[in-house]
Amino acid sequence: MHANHLLLEEPIRMASILEPSKASFFPAMTKIVGTLGPKSRSVEVISGCLKVGMSVARFDFSWGDPDYHQETLENLKAAVKSTKKLCAVMLDTVGAELQVVNKCEKSISLLADGFVVLTPYQDQEASSELLPINFNGLAKAVKKGDTIFVGQYLFTGSETTSVWLEVSEVKGDDVVCMIKNSATLAGSLFTLHVSQIHIDLPTLSDKDKEVISTWGVKNKIDFLSLSYTRHAEDVRQARDHLSKLGDLHQTQIFAKIENVEGLNHFDEILQEADGIILSRGNLGIDLPPEKVFLFQKAAVYKCNMAGKPAVITRVVDSMTDNLRPTRAEATDVANAVLDGSDAILLGAETLRGLYPVETISIVGKICAEAEKVFNQDLYFKKTVKYVGEPMTHLESIASSAVRAAIKVKASVIICFTSSGRAARLIAKYRPTMPVLSVVIPRLKTNQLKWSFSGAFEARQSLIVRGLFPMLADPRHPAESTSATNESVLKVALDHGKASGVIKSHDRVVVCQKVGDASVVKIIELED
Repeated sequence: MHANHLLLEEPIRMASILEPSKASFFPAMTKIVGTLGPKSRSVEVISGCLKVGMSVARFDFSWGDPDYHQETLENLKAAVKSTKKLCAVMLDTVGAELQVVNKCEKSISLLADGFVVLTPYQDQEASSELLPINFNGLAKAVKKGDTIFVGQYLFTGSETTSVWLEVSEVKGDDVVCMIKNSATLAGSLFTLHVSQIHIDLPTLSDKDKEVISTWGVKNKIDFLSLSYTRHAEDVRQARDHLSKLGDLHQTQIFAKIENVEGLNHFDEILQEADGIILSRGNLGIDLPPEKVFLFQKAAVYKCNMAGKPAVITRVVDSMTDNLRPTRAEATDVANAVLDGSDAILLGAETLRGLYPVETISIVGKICAEAEKVFNQDLYFKKTVKYVGEPMTHLESIASSAVRAAIKVKASVIICFTSSGRAARLIAKYRPTMPVLSVVIPRLKTNQLKWSFSGAFEARQSLIVRGLFPMLADPRHPAESTSATNESVLKVALDHGKASGVIKSHDRVVVCQKVGDASVVKIIELED
């Protein structure tokens, strides 16, 4: 196991643990993705979420129709405007998700040691004896003794609202199951998970494609979260679909690893995808509980070395109903940061949780504390060793910029970029200071009208640890005379000063292109 960059910086003074956490403009270097839903869709609540550190809003199409999500998105835009905080948009597909069809939305009580039948005939009504599902191949996929889990959508693992079933026999298309624990299924949407079984449903369903080509195109989504990614081919097909949809060829695809099939093909999926989401809720059902942490550490390490964002889900489930996380959850968030995660994704906690703003705030504070003791020195050496020699031109510049910033104790690294690639490479080396990515717009034309690129690139860095984007003025090109660069630099420095990350007499490392050459320079600020 590649686990030694998880070590804490030594030694930690016990007294420092009692020092109060300091508030700053950037709540944490680790990013937070919030799922917007019934409890978090008003302008007021979204504004609160943005202020305490949410930088990506996730729209989950497993429930709710496009009009509902559009209304939420309009509120997000209003909140972004009023708080002046950038926020990216992530569309989460339904994918090969098995669902219980409960048309009348009444709660269903199941008693331990009783029996319940799972049937593919969706026109039947859900009851304590019969659960209709959206998949007609279950009888062929399971055998006697297999385990099936049914829970409220984005279940929090509370055993009173989720149930474990054991297949006792298969009767034609129906599957008869023995109920292992008493539970009441409440809510309109329950998901069904069969441990380690291949479900013959497409990763990108026709419904998903339709939502992407209508809602996705209209709103120029920054990220597509591809649920139930099982093979690299799933990512290629999704990319092929996006490439035909105008601006969406720029949308980044995050592969969501939810089962053993995705785990087995992890390396090939990582090569194709722009980032990875470890969906620990479903993984925790597919894998034995004692193996989940092992996969998390191995997968995050691989993402780090590839320089692709790793996102961890299901961290503070208990905050769905409580104001404070459990000790185990707080430790889990910190460990995700020490493992090298780029972002924490909140699902039920913000979607239907009672305390969306408080949850984001607490997760951000835990991340910030963990970042203080992240062993950057060891991590840097491992990354350089992994990259090997000879390094590419860009990789060498990025690692040198980080090394210089650490040696001179710079308060910030400023990187001029138009594609965002240089800034992401710098962030890959996990500098201890924020990286201000100044995105320089490029002018494009299709012979009919002009448009600027850059907004996508800026928003897409909102999921990368330590990377904070700002859009430069289009009149200031990135590669040009020293005079215009100085003026863009001044704008970036002013932004840093206003946000409190740069003070007088601080040192700043600047990474930019001058002509064909890439330059790393260190500047010291006067009063």
